[in-house]
Amino acid sequence: MSTPATPSVLFVCVHNAGRSQMAAAFLTHLGADQVQVRSAGSAPADTVNPAVVEAMTEVGIDISAESPKVLTTEAVQASDVVITMGCGDACPYFPGKRYLDWQLDDPAGQGVAAVRPIRDEIEQRIRGLLAELGIEPTA
Repeated sequence: MSTPATPSVLFVCVHNAGRSQMAAAFLTHLGADQVQVRSAGSAPADTVNPAVVEAMTEVGIDISAESPKVLTTEAVQASDVVITMGCGDACPYFPGKRYLDWQLDDPAGQGVAAVRPIRDEIEQRIRGLLAELGIEPTA
């Protein structure tokens, strides 16, 4: 697969309040302006999970101003890579897009201690994704 000059990645989970928010924040932080980042949910929550916000703050990334967004067909069409995290069949499929499904524990209803290992696994996957895209992490 050829990589566009500035690849676009969309992270999708059900509520867009945990996993997809952490993944988008890590990719934005580590990829800087070398990648376009989106996140969305098939049934977005009202707010980002407070334990997720706290866990990300611990690693120096502030997502307290983020809010869950609804998944749109346009967001999928505008993305080169679509990474699902338990969104099931709610994610629309378009030929020519690269789809990855990351099996990750759901941080919903969990405390910060349970969120930390999920956060750390997401960071490692993001670093791997950057390598696949040929992008050197900024941190």
